[in-house]
Amino acid sequence: MNSGIILQARLGSKRFPGKTCKNINGQPMIWHVINRLKQVKQVSQIILATTKEKQDKILLDIASNEKIKRFSGSSDNVLERYYQCAKKFSIDPIIRITGDCPLIESQLIDEMAIFFHKNNYDYVSNTLEPTFPDGLDVEIISFKTLKILNEKSKLKSEREHVTSYIKKHKSEFRIFNFKNNEDLSNFRWTVDEKEDLEFIRKIYSLNNLKPNFNMYDVLKNISENPELLQINKNIKRNEGYYKSLQNDHEIN
Repeated sequence: MNSGIILQARLGSKRFPGKTCKNINGQPMIWHVINRLKQVKQVSQIILATTKEKQDKILLDIASNEKIKRFSGSSDNVLERYYQCAKKFSIDPIIRITGDCPLIESQLIDEMAIFFHKNNYDYVSNTLEPTFPDGLDVEIISFKTLKILNEKSKLKSEREHVTSYIKKHKSEFRIFNFKNNEDLSNFRWTVDEKEDLEFIRKIYSLNNLKPNFNMYDVLKNISENPELLQINKNIKRNEGYYKSLQNDHEIN
């Protein structure tokens, strides 16, 4: 199997434009995501999948400098972007990571990848019933299943949020929810708003001398500095997805 990570990123975020290139410890956020993903052992390649918009060329340049592969596709039809990227690079299974997760955990991805390879699932995720902090989201999907999604997903929300169709039609697929041994889903470690970025910057500052810090280091940071939790406490999980559902319509 030719497993690979497809890292989706763009600068045109509606809620927080340019967030993927915001500075964290002297480097763009996407640089940190890429370098944390480079620690993953169970993949043969990492591809940054962005859009054909002119402003996203900077992301392609960063990916080139970091010596990972690049792909440009649809801006809003993210599912189509994933499918065409996976097809071009012959990736199977596909590990889906988003560019707004600068605390993404390489060890977690490896554990889930090993589990996927050992079992005959169509889709393995730790987001079906979240038990990990928001921002450690990992989805692994077979190419065959991704192809089915690309054929069956008709709603705008299903094209924008790649695996939305699976979550609404669970009985059609063999799926597995990968759980943590402790429910940490109340923690918010992703970047959707300026408050999220402030939290992440403080975490990186606390771990400045430890480049490969992990989830347990962050939990320790929070335990020793509980005021950190106040920074982005009012932002809801998956707020963008629920907003897209409100304006849903079928795409011809």
